[in-house]
Amino acid sequence: MPLGLVRRLWQTLEPLHAIIYFAPEANEEAAALGLPVDERWPGYFAWRAAPLGAASAELVTATFHSFSPAMVRRHLPGIWATAAPKAVLDARLRAADAALRAALGDRVADPAVAEAAELARSAALAADHAARPLAAANAALPWPEEPHLVLWQAVTRLREHRGDGHLAALLAHGLDPVETLVSHSAAGAAPAEVFASRGWTEAEWAAAAERLTARGWLAPDGTATEAGRAGRAAVERLTDELAAGPWARLGVESCEHLAELVLPAVLDVVGTGLLPERSTLGIGMSYPHQE
Repeated sequence: MPLGLVRRLWQTLEPLHAIIYFAPEANEEAAALGLPVDERWPGYFAWRAAPLGAASAELVTATFHSFSPAMVRRHLPGIWATAAPKAVLDARLRAADAALRAALGDRVADPAVAEAAELARSAALAADHAARPLAAANAALPWPEEPHLVLWQAVTRLREHRGDGHLAALLAHGLDPVETLVSHSAAGAAPAEVFASRGWTEAEWAAAAERLTARGWLAPDGTATEAGRAGRAAVERLTDELAAGPWARLGVESCEHLAELVLPAVLDVVGTGLLPERSTLGIGMSYPHQE
């Protein structure tokens, strides 16, 4: 399985999942649950953590990885006192339904969406969930009936499968959570201020930069060195390798067809303007192994 294709599938499919964190329809569902909606983080933590059950702050900090423990503790486990995980999961699916219907319009009923849903579901069902807690938690959820929701749930399972593998890649390369963000920013993923949303203090960020400088990953001015860029490229390569299994079982031809089928729907989602232009994910960055 070409690793460039594995990465392209993630980059192509990610907006279909991510709309749940930004759509006004999701805010409406969060408000109906009694969650604060003056910022997006209560909804984000609820939507993403609910498959784990009434997860503790410690579990969410571990599985989400890049957030400051202090930030996570501001929201969890308190969220579950307002809305039980089952209620959050039901609301999450309603939010995905409403958000996708608003973004896709008549395309929701397009046979291409139904075909893409079955391909994505086949890939999701082929995924190995060993040592992948978020992927496994999402895999335990029942499948919805509507094709656009099958597509959303399959994409969600696959992106959490990739994310769990990404954490393994970061650990394998000796990066702690804040070092992960500092090195990613220095390599060009996004400006440092974009990563401030993860809740780390200026002192914590500076200390991580000092550790990476001592390691040779950062220059004194905070930019990535050749070793730092190579280290991040190695992390991304291992991430792509660990994410390749479901796609390899689907096959190159079917993967290419899936990417073609979903592109109009993805463009619909991007066209809403709801998703941020720069995110902490580093979508759009290229690495030599993609060639």
